[in-house]
Amino acid sequence: MLFESENKNIYEISKARRKDLLALIKEKNSDAKGLVVFVAGFENDRARFWQESSFYYYTGVIDPGVVMVMDMEGTTTLYVPNCGALRKQWVFSPIALEQENAKKLAVDHVENLGQTCAGFQLFPFFKQQSYQDFIALVQKTVSANETIFTLYPDNEHEYVEQRLVVDRLKNFVPKFADSINDISPLVAHMRCTKDMHEIDMLTKAVQITSLAQEAAAQAIEPGISESEVQASLEYMMIGSHARPAFPSIVATGKNATILHYNQNNTDLNDGELVVVDIGAAFEGYCADLTRTYPVSGTFTKRQRELYNIVLECQTYIADLCKPGIYLKNPDKPNQSLHHLAVEFFKKHNLEKYFVHGIGHYLGLDVHDVGNYKRPLRENDVITIEPGLYLPEEEIGIRIEDNYWVVKNGAICLSEDLVKKPEQIERLVKSNL
Repeated sequence: MLFESENKNIYEISKARRKDLLALIKEKNSDAKGLVVFVAGFENDRARFWQESSFYYYTGVIDPGVVMVMDMEGTTTLYVPNCGALRKQWVFSPIALEQENAKKLAVDHVENLGQTCAGFQLFPFFKQQSYQDFIALVQKTVSANETIFTLYPDNEHEYVEQRLVVDRLKNFVPKFADSINDISPLVAHMRCTKDMHEIDMLTKAVQITSLAQEAAAQAIEPGISESEVQASLEYMMIGSHARPAFPSIVATGKNATILHYNQNNTDLNDGELVVVDIGAAFEGYCADLTRTYPVSGTFTKRQRELYNIVLECQTYIADLCKPGIYLKNPDKPNQSLHHLAVEFFKKHNLEKYFVHGIGHYLGLDVHDVGNYKRPLRENDVITIEPGLYLPEEEIGIRIEDNYWVVKNGAICLSEDLVKKPEQIERLVKSNL
């Protein structure tokens, strides 16, 4: 067991976050009346359950199908699927979601969501009776012309399961849609800036991912499959009490020019480069690190030339990173890390081969919530990941590290993972 959680009381931490959120809501809505509602994710049979990030952030609860309700005084109730004792036989929960455990969970009440449901789980297209008790509360709130403060952004990608539940509830509660106030910008504002518990979890996720990168490098040799490299690195994650935060990318040759390639079924050939873009999730928090390795253990002259340009770009951008500068803001290109990276590559006539953003926010989600047009703040965590992709030469190079924004700059959380070309060569050759 390489890594253990320090077992800080995540429930008490979450309670403090709820208090801060309520203050923000009241600041934006001086006469606020109603309820704050968050919905947990749902299980599916094809993947291990992953809790909805904002629900976890404000509750610490890892169980699916739960609804959190907080009134304007801060009184918090967890509405739990009424599966009876049957669920305990099927699924692990660190603390039973029962009224006698409300204090341990740092909430005021634990209630049944509705009538007894069939089986041990709920689904997004739930029956009305399964949510009956919660629906009665919502109906009372709507009838009083009060507000449901929840996560309901007007875009194509955020909070999909949460919005499915809200849309389902519209069928059961007349005028429910008129009562909704989307608080996703307030949640993003809070989640983007990390507390020290989160920095600790992110650091551990980065450390595990660094070990996985080293395992990948030492597995690389001509003739083996991308999938064998993947198996080596994911073994390290799982053995460290973590899990892959996203599908691992092990891309050799021309595959490395496909940004989200994850088929991982091609053999590695002498003379090629292989891009390994991976991240471990530890206690819900995600790392995201990329390294580029020469399969033979030695970069060719052309490969080293391009690799050094990418590395120089990353060093340049990381030195500029500090509070007040933007991650990607087209309205302020001279203060935008992404646009400054593009200008760097222009000096080498390579800008057309830099085809993605310079980085993203990092946290409970790999691409964490946050407004790219607002300046970076102290305790934000981001990636910086310049890359060049030349399909005609079958060369893809990306170098990605994770940075904690501090008062006067940024600290590289992954600084112990080697990336100078001679260091990379030595790491790969150590297994050849």
